[in-house]
Amino acid sequence: MTTTPTALPEHALTTAADLRAVREQWGDLLVAVEQRPADTWPPRETRGFLDQLGDADQDDEQHLGRTPLTLRQHPAPANLDALDAALAVEAAFFTACDAIAVRYQRPVRAHLRVVVDEDDRADPRRWTPATIGPSGRTLAAGSRAHGLHWAAVWLEGRALGEDQGDGMFYPLGDDVLADLATVARRARRRVESALGRDGRTTVLPDPCPWCRGELLARTVPGGEPSATCQTGEQCPAPATLDRGRRMWRGADLAALWAALDGRRAA
Repeated sequence: MTTTPTALPEHALTTAADLRAVREQWGDLLVAVEQRPADTWPPRETRGFLDQLGDADQDDEQHLGRTPLTLRQHPAPANLDALDAALAVEAAFFTACDAIAVRYQRPVRAHLRVVVDEDDRADPRRWTPATIGPSGRTLAAGSRAHGLHWAAVWLEGRALGEDQGDGMFYPLGDDVLADLATVARRARRRVESALGRDGRTTVLPDPCPWCRGELLARTVPGGEPSATCQTGEQCPAPATLDRGRRMWRGADLAALWAALDGRRAA
């Protein structure tokens, strides 16, 4: 008899989306730590945007956030707001993983209750909590050694109820799911605020390269940044016409940015 899978509650899907958003923007946040904050646009240029212009740093892979404590290796960060946000989010995710693993992860099996099953202990799905000393210092990082990226993936799995069929994890209680949702939501807001992606409208200092009209830039939480020329349909820019105005969105912003840069250099 085939069993119909139970639909996931909406709050679980929302939590997973928030965790995924933090993970996907983590590299940008680490890059922002090294850049002096400025009231410019695009907000904390995303790697994808810079890739379009060919200016992406060759060492971007190091910013994927898969190595923990990378931020602490910067004794003089250029952007303290980004640093504070990253440290707070990292600590929140690691703490959540440790707490959930203790309560909702099956203990390592032991044969005859004496010999530990090493294969079960080494199961890559497991989260090994950190060992904290009396002074609060981390004595052993455990799974924190894999960084925030893995912590976010692991928490997403718990929110979505993955790997419960073989008993590796127990279903999270409603109170724990609610707490995890709060952690994920606050972390996403903190990251997007530090990156200037929390919903802002900015008048660009440079006019449209094609018609000299005013350019208005917008960011949307969880969405792509965009820019519109306020001249209207008369603007001859090679851009999409959206509600009567020329608009550049996502990767299309590369063309606008290049045109602005060319106008400044002329």
